[in-house]
Amino acid sequence: METAAAQWTASPDGRPRRRAGRWLAALLLVGVSVVMGCRVADTDGVTPVPQLLAFLPWLLVPTGCALLLSLLGRWWTGLFWGVVVLGLLAWFIEPYGTSDQPGGRPLASFRVLTSNVEFGQATDALVAAVRRERPDLVFVQECEYTCDAALGQALGAAYPHRVARVAAGSAGSVVLSRFPLEPAEGVDGAMAMPGATADVEGHAVRLQLAHPMPPLPGRIDRWRRELDGLRDFAAEAGRAPLILAGDFNASQDHAAFRRLLDTGLRDAARLTGHDRTPTWPARTAPTLGAQIDHVLLSADFSAATTRFLDLPDTDHRALLTDVTLHARR
Repeated sequence: METAAAQWTASPDGRPRRRAGRWLAALLLVGVSVVMGCRVADTDGVTPVPQLLAFLPWLLVPTGCALLLSLLGRWWTGLFWGVVVLGLLAWFIEPYGTSDQPGGRPLASFRVLTSNVEFGQATDALVAAVRRERPDLVFVQECEYTCDAALGQALGAAYPHRVARVAAGSAGSVVLSRFPLEPAEGVDGAMAMPGATADVEGHAVRLQLAHPMPPLPGRIDRWRRELDGLRDFAAEAGRAPLILAGDFNASQDHAAFRRLLDTGLRDAARLTGHDRTPTWPARTAPTLGAQIDHVLLSADFSAATTRFLDLPDTDHRALLTDVTLHARR
């Protein structure tokens, strides 16, 4: 009995079908190859490349379709092309960044939570999560005036220390802490990115909230510039223990984010084996999405566990991680 593929190619109109299949395979491969070319060249390119890079593992789907169409259409050049693209995808899907843990003696262990509450809509859900999980440090993005007031009222006693730059819409941010905080200069951006220094059991730890602009069409340069600002901050932080956490609007597949990791920071999700777990959009995660929310740690920290919390009324999953500060050797 003839296979479906043989019937498809051997039918009277098989030649036009093969030609159409080849054209479709070529279009799919061109699109994926443009994105992969930017990945190989270590650049984020222009719209729509940054947006597609966020979903790089999902480019396996059009690549697989192109391979099937090339096979059915007996287009051997396309088949070879598809195999090369598939190999590149497999290579770059591998985790990026260092995964080694510090070897010095432990000094203090604590819990960090970061959450984008989407214009303050998920404030009540965040309060419930904080009461349940009891993190020691809480980084909150998109915390507008009512969010800030609600956090102060509900969590002020448990978290007496805070730094905040409150603003309307998505521009406001707050850091809550059980540890004493000293306000520090933040990083410039369209949305607030405040900073502080925490006294963690007698050890100074620099805290920096991250919330650069998303890579929207027409705003790619600003998105890249703000991520570069975070990279410059991390590079200039020197040898002080540092936690840089928030909604980065970027994944490990973006060159601008990889440059941030190249300063020596480690991604807590990577350290705990969750480097591809999506945090956005929450509606389709964990099945489909991108990891754009991160807790980045200097080499002074180890990470024991990382969990992703699904909060209602926000398009981001919250990220909760247990970390330990170690003495330097």
